[in-house]
Amino acid sequence: MAVLFGGKSGEHEVSLLSAKSVMDALDKTRYEVAPVGISRAGRWLTAGDPYARLAAGEDASCSGGGAPERGELVPGSSTERFPRVDVVFPVLHGPLGEDGTVQGLMELAGLPYVGSGVLGSALGMDKVAMKDVFAARGLPIAPYLAIMRKQWQAHPALVIRQLETKLSYPMFVKPANLGSSVGVSKAHNQAELITAMQLAACYDRKLVVEAGIDAREIECAVLGNDEPSASVCGEVIPNREFYDYQAKYLDDASELIIPADIPAKTAEHVRELAIKSFIALDCAGMARADFLLDKHSGEVYLNELNTIPGFTSISMYPKLWEASGLPYAALLDRLVELALERFQDKQASETTYIVNR
Repeated sequence: MAVLFGGKSGEHEVSLLSAKSVMDALDKTRYEVAPVGISRAGRWLTAGDPYARLAAGEDASCSGGGAPERGELVPGSSTERFPRVDVVFPVLHGPLGEDGTVQGLMELAGLPYVGSGVLGSALGMDKVAMKDVFAARGLPIAPYLAIMRKQWQAHPALVIRQLETKLSYPMFVKPANLGSSVGVSKAHNQAELITAMQLAACYDRKLVVEAGIDAREIECAVLGNDEPSASVCGEVIPNREFYDYQAKYLDDASELIIPADIPAKTAEHVRELAIKSFIALDCAGMARADFLLDKHSGEVYLNELNTIPGFTSISMYPKLWEASGLPYAALLDRLVELALERFQDKQASETTYIVNR
C-alpha cells in the first residue's frame, strides 16, 4: 500500500500529522506500507524515510539545491525497488491532493485508492460548487455569496456593500478551495471583513462568504460507497471563537463531545443529512459532514463535507467511528476494503462496455 502525504497546499503540515497516525495504526501483518512524500515544491519522495525528510523541512535541497522541476520524482538508488502497489491511501489535505487531481492520476494509472473519485473530490473541495449542489438538492444551508478575487481587488467597496446588503454580521470568510480552516476568518464589522477578504484572497481566486449563525458545531462521519452509513454525532466546543486551524491541530484545549448532547430526533436528522450530502456529491469511502445547530431556533444547517478528513490523534472522524464501535485500525481496514470494492465494480463496468461494443 502506498500512503501519500505532504503536498503543495497550505495544509502540508496537517497531512504529515494525519499520515503518521495512519501509518502507525495500519496492521503491519496485513500491509506493506510504502510511504510517498510530496514536498511543498512538488517533489515526490520515495527513498529512505520520506516522512522524516518532509518533517525535517527537506524540500528544494533534496537534490543538490536549486529550484525543483515540476512533478519531479526523487527515487532511491538504482538498486532500490519501489514495492508493487495494490492500493493507494491519499492522506493529502487541500488542493492538489483532495480536489480530484491525485484521484485522476490514480484513475489513469489504474490503481485502487481510498476515498472519493474525481467528481466527489472536486465538489468536496470547492465550497461554492458544493453549496450549489446542496441547494439544488434542497439540503438546508446558511445564506452565502461567492466572490472572485479579481472582483474583490477591482471593486472592494462595491463588494463590501453587496455583502452587507445580502448578509449580516458576523460573517465567515473562506477560501473556496482550502480546508482545515486555513485562511478562514470571522468578521464582526466592516474593518474585520476587509481584513478577512484580503487574507482569504491570498489563498484562492474564489472566496465564499457565509452568514454567521449563533450555533453549535455538530459533526458526523460517513463511511461506505453506494450505501453509506453514518456514525454517531459529535460536538466541537472550540477553545477559541471558532474551530480554527490552531484549535484543530496545534492544541488540544478544544472539547470534543461524543456523542453530542442533542435530542435523539435532531441526531437522527443530522445523520440523514450527512448521508444525503455524501450521495449528492457522489462521494465514496469516507467523508466528515459538518453542521451548524442554531442555538435559538434549533434549525440544522449543512455547512460542508470534507472528503479527506483529518486522521490525527485528536481528529473527529476516527473518534466518531470509534464511538460507533469501529476502532481506528478496523476503520482503516474498512476503508481499504471499500477502495478495492469500488475498483472492482468499476472494472466490471468497463469490461461490460468493452464486450458490448
